[in-house]
Amino acid sequence: MAERKISADPLARVEGEGALHVRLSDGEVQDVRLRIFEPPRFFEAFLRGRSFTEVPDITARICGICPVAYQLSSVAAMEDLCGVAAPEPIRALRRLLYCGEWIESHALHVFFLHGPDFLGYPNAFAMARDHRATVERALQLKKAGNALMRVVGGREIHPVNVRVGGFYRAPARAELAPVADELRVALEFAVEAVAWAAALPCPDHEEEFEFVALRERDRYAIEGGRLASSGGLDLAPAEFPEHFEEHQVPHSTALHSRLRDGRAYLTGPLARYALSSDRLSPAAREAAAAAGLGPVCRNPYRSIVVRAVEILYAVDEALRLIATYEPPHPPAVTVTPRAGTGHGWTEAPRGMLWHRYAIDGDGTILDARIVPPTSQNQARIEQSLTSVVTAHASLDDDQLQLRCEQAVRAYDPCISCATHFLETEIERC
Repeated sequence: MAERKISADPLARVEGEGALHVRLSDGEVQDVRLRIFEPPRFFEAFLRGRSFTEVPDITARICGICPVAYQLSSVAAMEDLCGVAAPEPIRALRRLLYCGEWIESHALHVFFLHGPDFLGYPNAFAMARDHRATVERALQLKKAGNALMRVVGGREIHPVNVRVGGFYRAPARAELAPVADELRVALEFAVEAVAWAAALPCPDHEEEFEFVALRERDRYAIEGGRLASSGGLDLAPAEFPEHFEEHQVPHSTALHSRLRDGRAYLTGPLARYALSSDRLSPAAREAAAAAGLGPVCRNPYRSIVVRAVEILYAVDEALRLIATYEPPHPPAVTVTPRAGTGHGWTEAPRGMLWHRYAIDGDGTILDARIVPPTSQNQARIEQSLTSVVTAHASLDDDQLQLRCEQAVRAYDPCISCATHFLETEIERC
């Protein structure tokens, strides 16, 4: 019996610490595991006992790459709980802040985490030696996203301007003018970035996915909407637990989320695109068509192209929001706590992020539950790896390992975000 083992321990160019293990016997896949060994961080536990007003600042620390996703999902849950609906100027400013996060996060992934795989480079530094102009312009693109987060959110990493009810301070129109200048420069490269990603040598590999993403009626969903799926789901945030469940697997500190019928599902750019590509801006739809993307993309490796399309959309949308921006006055509405349970979700760059909180009448948090996109995609990543290894088992070990790592990075897993809970069982004999 010929047995082969493929290991990447730890995985490189992902956010957080994890490992990949694959075992084949006589060319047949016997075992595939995405091991997450980063320690659980217990954010849900230490949110208990804190004030409901503290959630934006605490949850932002879950991730340094997508803090806005955690802030706005937690705020949405608290405002749902307290029966508050923020007025349109505040909602527009939140969407603008979120656009900054999509730009900087997607640019990081496309050009620095995933892009080098396709061109045969071990990292972005090596890629820069031969593609300096591309890397420099990608850095300028990411910088534009960071500038937007700084002006609206107060700083680029872990913004401090978000509060339950709105913002502590709304930027003046003059403060956004230089950011708009950066975004207009970035827009030209964002169009080119879609073509660049589409031209990468991509493995020919398609899979069947159950797509799950938020969807809005007349625009591409970012900071809200209802949950839709390719299987026909149409849910409000409070209905999420009725259709999805998390469970522990022995090889990972991160929970796996599945549909209650046991099926894995996909959230993130491919799912958003499949369910809402017709809601992209005209420029993004045109770029997607020129890149050869149909209405649905089922090749996980080509998610890099969809992410580039979303960068273009986010730049386009940010410029639109700035052009029509009027500072909300006041920058926040009053939110009075009341006992109950609230739910909220948004579309983080990596996929849908769901929050649920219970508070008492004084606003003290009694319970918190957070389901991040990477834990939702864990089972689907392992299914993709099984499919990839089965299709490419004839490759030598080095090439097969590269193809597997490339498949994991296609999902842009945020492992630190996913390690949010661990059950420990001790058996004594």
